Amino acid sequence: MAKLTDVQLKQLVEAAIFVADEPLTKEKLQESVLEGLKISKKRLADALAELVLDYAPRGVQLVEVASGYRFQSMDSLSPWLSKLRNEQAPRYSRALLETLSLIAYRQPITRGEIEDVRGVAVSSHTIKTLTERSWIKAVGHKEVPGRPTLYATTKEFLDYFSLQSLADLPPMQNFEMLSDSLETESEKQSLPAEQATIIQDLDPSQPAVIAETDINKEHLH
Repeated sequence: MAKLTDVQLKQLVEAAIFVADEPLTKEKLQESVLEGLKISKKRLADALAELVLDYAPRGVQLVEVASGYRFQSMDSLSPWLSKLRNEQAPRYSRALLETLSLIAYRQPITRGEIEDVRGVAVSSHTIKTLTERSWIKAVGHKEVPGRPTLYATTKEFLDYFSLQSLADLPPMQNFEMLSDSLETESEKQSLPAEQATIIQDLDPSQPAVIAETDINKEHLH
């Protein structure tokens, strides 16, 4: 096969990411559609960077998440794009979001440690829901009496919230302010807006729409 021009490389990479069922890393691109084409890591990185810029002002953008590159709608368009779906996006309780936030920032963490911060018990349903969503997973046991399970977030959690790594989470200061306020259930229902920043930032009720090959099958990731 003849050497790809820069334009052809961008077209091939763009198409591959668009038709893929999951995000594609640079390594996956090299091992699949670019196999045998002798495309250097720098040249591929440059092509991806140009594509990101090409899509930046558009309604659909190319973003890098923990699992690789994918196309998704601009976050600000979610309230309107969600009308394309017949069903409503799931709503999650404040207790679930607070639990998820604690795991995200203090991982690995035990259920008991979460309860110490929140001041109330963490229901089995909350842990089950987060596990079934593949947002958290058991990563071991703490070496204390009873050896309680340690929980941490997953790559799926990062992908869902369009994060490349845990370093992209909102500032820790916001979370500390929230933690200091979690003394009773009644207080948690009326947190000041600035203290609930982390909960709002991790609220998955309006996720981005991911572009698929069949444009009629857009869905909320």
